[in-house]
Amino acid sequence: MPTPLERTGEARLTERRSRFLALAFPAPDLEEVRRQVKAWKTRHRRSRHTCWACRVPDGSGGVVEQMRDDGEVGHPGRVLLELLRKHDLTGGVVVARIFGGVKLGTGGVSRAFREAGAEAVERAMGRE
Repeated sequence: MPTPLERTGEARLTERRSRFLALAFPAPDLEEVRRQVKAWKTRHRRSRHTCWACRVPDGSGGVVEQMRDDGEVGHPGRVLLELLRKHDLTGGVVVARIFGGVKLGTGGVSRAFREAGAEAVERAMGRE
């Protein structure tokens, strides 16, 4: 049985002038995920891409998984979903990227999203 995130956790990462702003949050359903993602996009209006992933209970004892890459290279939504799977968590992770003018490449983008998301998840789990 997956463990639900109990609280939110935020993280910031700068990689070659691009800023990655991450939030891990509890989410009992997809509607809460959509609300959190929309609020994060509003808060970080300058971001070029806001990628997210979630695992939420489906009501019959299973888990619904969703992710979005928002046009970013390297499948960062999948990378964020893997973070939740790795820790067997339910909840959501959203990362906004504010482009700094330097292309990171597929591997660099995936790595930066993973690092920012992982730090936010660790903080949400109380392991700073």
